[in-house]
Amino acid sequence: MTAQPDNTQPTTAVRTKRVLLAAPRGYCAGVDRAVVAVEKALDLYGPPVYVRKEIVHNKHVVHTLQSRGAIFVDETDEVPEGQTVIFSAHGVAPVVHQEAAARQLKTIDATCPLVTKVHHEAKRFAATDYDILLIGHEGHEEVIGTSGEAPEHVHLVDGPGDVPNVTVRDPEKVVWLSQTTLSVDETMETVRRLRERFPKLQDPPSDDICYATQNRQAAVKKLAAEADLMIVVGSRNSSNSVRLVEVAVEHGAKAGYLVDYADEIDEAWLEGVDSVGVSSGASVPEVLVRDVLRWLAERGYADVQEVTTAEESLTFALPRELRSDLKAAGLPTTGTSDHAWTI
Repeated sequence: MTAQPDNTQPTTAVRTKRVLLAAPRGYCAGVDRAVVAVEKALDLYGPPVYVRKEIVHNKHVVHTLQSRGAIFVDETDEVPEGQTVIFSAHGVAPVVHQEAAARQLKTIDATCPLVTKVHHEAKRFAATDYDILLIGHEGHEEVIGTSGEAPEHVHLVDGPGDVPNVTVRDPEKVVWLSQTTLSVDETMETVRRLRERFPKLQDPPSDDICYATQNRQAAVKKLAAEADLMIVVGSRNSSNSVRLVEVAVEHGAKAGYLVDYADEIDEAWLEGVDSVGVSSGASVPEVLVRDVLRWLAERGYADVQEVTTAEESLTFALPRELRSDLKAAGLPTTGTSDHAWTI
């Protein structure tokens, strides 16, 4: 019997495209508090309201607040005397408060309470004459503010590679503190190397890296091993957003990119990609994440699976100075940002 030719076509596997959406992501309690402070100040006092530095490190947030009448300045001497100025969530050194007082400025301090905690730790250890090894990125506003609390005692350590450059007066009286938005893994490696040099190195009373930074990194770690591509929504001057991309690649993502907006995504990144991981930094409004999800859905990535590693419910009260004025005006002294940040 003559064999008949097989005319059946080979089966082509259908690629399953999906999005792995990290949770938690986006706004933390300190960011929400700072943004609401600017919004309520604009409502209460009317524009302009001056803000020293970016209130949080996110391009969209800053541009939206500017459109409502916020004016962002680098230093207090750019604020007309007697006007209102809000200090950003990253904190300021005591000298900035002094400069504002000299210009008779009304100040609203929107420093994140978790950053304020690190400031208090710096003052406490400086009062007992400790050398303070502050792990952080040189030039970051948070580092400048914390260092300003005890400039004679603080030594900046910019990552593990900077450890050999550290000198202290007394190896028996050394403590480490950190910027709140660092990579947890890199910070612990820096501490390990510091402890090799200074065995009596003391730990801070509690974690300095904030809960939101740790939670967002943990979520990204969990989904990174399954993601061909990681997209993190966030601005390039946002330390915690940049760290999320680094963490994703270090823990298995084949590629990772940071974007402010969906239209910054390059379609070439999707070539051969089945799973796209998506997260956002702690200063990113959820509306920007939704834009990214819509952009991906239009290109076949409509299956969104949320990967949850923690639940967050922490909130912070608005700055005391603002609460007092809101109460006097008979206005609510609580609330979350809802003008432009969610859908």
